[in-house]
Amino acid sequence: MTDIAKATGVSQSTVSLVLNGAVGAKFSEGTRKKVLKAAEELGYQLPTRATVPLAPGERNLIVYVADEISTSPHPVVNVDGARDAAWNNGCLLAVYSTHGNADIEARVLQETLSNPNVLGVVYATVYTRKVTLPAALLKVPAVLLNCYSAEHALSSVVPAEVAGGHTATEYLTAAGHRRIGFINGETWQDAAKDRLKGYRQALTTADLLYDENLVRDGDWSSGKGFEHTLSLMREPNPPTAIFCANDLTAIGAIEALKQLGLRVPEDVSVMGYDDQEIARHTHPPLTTVVLPNYELGRWAVETLLQEEENRSAGAPFKRRTIKLDGPLIERGSVGVPPSPDARASGGDGGGSGRSSGQPGTGDTLSNILND
Repeated sequence: MTDIAKATGVSQSTVSLVLNGAVGAKFSEGTRKKVLKAAEELGYQLPTRATVPLAPGERNLIVYVADEISTSPHPVVNVDGARDAAWNNGCLLAVYSTHGNADIEARVLQETLSNPNVLGVVYATVYTRKVTLPAALLKVPAVLLNCYSAEHALSSVVPAEVAGGHTATEYLTAAGHRRIGFINGETWQDAAKDRLKGYRQALTTADLLYDENLVRDGDWSSGKGFEHTLSLMREPNPPTAIFCANDLTAIGAIEALKQLGLRVPEDVSVMGYDDQEIARHTHPPLTTVVLPNYELGRWAVETLLQEEENRSAGAPFKRRTIKLDGPLIERGSVGVPPSPDARASGGDGGGSGRSSGQPGTGDTLSNILND
């Protein structure tokens, strides 16, 4: 769906609505035809099932229990992937949000698992973390989504965050950047720890030293992205590229660079992470790494179904942790680094195209940052 959205210039949400034949969606017939044409050209096929009456006692219901759904844009897309995978395999998905309340969670599991039609449970969290499994979850087929347990009692599906951080940083080093700043999220979260680890590994691969002066701990917000970008550009030897641990932080970084009179990517490149909808609409559009939320939801259900099929057939199977990585989406916020002479003089290096009267890099750092 990301590929189709990129090819047609519409949002991924619109692509999903078109491909799933949503009723009442407000988009034009021209948009619908454009999306379907692009899907066909890319070889995308959305499996469909005829709606048939369910046999009495058929185990076709998958219970999806999440701590949060509405506090972030990511969990809803997890649900989309899980729902589609369930439907394409003859099942329905029932979604419950517990808001992290243990009493609500226990009641949901008690009520739903008494239903003879329940095939199994997908247990999901809003951010990747280790969880203590509810006792009821160990008595039924279940898979963990975006979380894992210390005892590895259940299979889990999580994003490959180290690989994502490596992919983003490697892309910047391949473009020629040697001074790469990193603005992280909240460092107590697994995602922040692993994206930093991927950043450091990619620097090592490129034979570049890790410089803690180029790293800032943020909170996933655009405000911190703005603040930390100003701080990074005050460094005696500022970065030519900034890797932000999510797209909102990258938006703040772009705005800070604009305030300093610096152009993206001619003067400083900016890399995001997540591929949220807004990444397509920044100026310039944001190069970013996809957080594969839809695929995570789909894999969770398909893993649950495969394990249950093996269990029913008496075949052995092993609990496993699946780590899914996402592709890097090239847009307009990353370019080659400016020449050293251009950065030292504040000039355009003969090709940046900076408009007359706009402060150069040298003027910006000496005047604006120190005001």
